[in-house]
Amino acid sequence: MFQFDHLVHFVNSPTKALEAFQFIGLHAVEGGRHESLGTYNSLSYYGLSYIELIGVYDQQLAESASDLKYSLRETFKRDQFQEGLSRIALRSTNLEEVAERFQELGLEVYGPHAMSRKRPDGSVVSWKLLYAGKQGQKLDLPFFIQWDEGDEEREQDLINRSIIAPHEKGNIQLSYVGFAVENAEETAKKWAQYLQLEEGETFIDESLHATGKTLHLKGGDIVLFSPNGKGTVSNVLETKGEKPFLVQFSGANQEEEIVISEAIYRFTKN
Repeated sequence: MFQFDHLVHFVNSPTKALEAFQFIGLHAVEGGRHESLGTYNSLSYYGLSYIELIGVYDQQLAESASDLKYSLRETFKRDQFQEGLSRIALRSTNLEEVAERFQELGLEVYGPHAMSRKRPDGSVVSWKLLYAGKQGQKLDLPFFIQWDEGDEEREQDLINRSIIAPHEKGNIQLSYVGFAVENAEETAKKWAQYLQLEEGETFIDESLHATGKTLHLKGGDIVLFSPNGKGTVSNVLETKGEKPFLVQFSGANQEEEIVISEAIYRFTKN
């Protein structure tokens, strides 16, 4: 039903974040402006999975623009526009059907809503968004996107525009996005039910002092980490609550871990 679409990384300056990506050998480009929301972005693609580096160019507009419950904008406001990983978006070809299913599962649903963005060359890209959630949830569910173009058509267009292009850092693929949660097993069961995802392995990540639980997703897995004592994950929970905090890539020329705008970018060779 779903594929990984993109990860939203809120940054103070999408232009500087783009330069930081380019400096470490990742291909990244200017995205465009969301004129009615006061935000703009830069983009970095790994196949059709991508990272959106989003920031504010008009703070007054960004704070005053109307936002829906469980929306990305609501998350930005709640986080007080602080830098760091924010949400992931999952791609669907039928958001109307998704909305009906979520309602049957007892979730509050908002959308689908038509959206668009003007590219730097003046062309317009359009899509629909759906938000869902439950009162009192600690961790925001992903939000959901349906592009007006099909995957093959959109990918070819992005290649033609050099938005999708090789990375100097290697044959980079997005392996997973890591989330800090209080209870990885419990959250995995809930998300697996909502999102119809297969539960994968449970493993220990010594460097994070955490236990990880994988949910398999085409285009990039979701890994939920709960802390084993003091460490990176416990610190995220204490300072930001349940949030994504880590991106892991495979296919890099060398293994390394880099912090960019309050987010961990981890590169492996395999």
